[in-house]
Amino acid sequence: MGLRPTRQRVALAGLLFRQGDRHVSAESLHDEVTKAGFEVSLATVYNTLHQFTEAGLLQQVVVDAGRSYFDTNIGDHQHFYYADEGELIDIPGAAIAIAGVPTPPKGTAVERVDVIVRIKRA
Repeated sequence: MGLRPTRQRVALAGLLFRQGDRHVSAESLHDEVTKAGFEVSLATVYNTLHQFTEAGLLQQVVVDAGRSYFDTNIGDHQHFYYADEGELIDIPGAAIAIAGVPTPPKGTAVERVDVIVRIKRA
């Protein structure tokens, strides 16, 4: 998917990818872009995050029905999730083994398996 480098996309990409691997929600990125002095609507942020995901630049992590994050680390890994704090932390790909994935229905293939380990502070 070819993405035109619009002013909004360039601004959002600059904020997303300048700090290394990170997890953002649309709302948190919208706050960042507003604080940086750019005028971008929340709808544009959502659309751009989904476009970046479709282009393979981000990975969407759905932690529950009402909460999604966008991950700049698109490599093989899983996540710890602090539900009370709304924070995701990467688990390196080699640190977790996934076994027993059922054979998918005929004519389909497993795209990926997401594991979210929900944790709380002791």
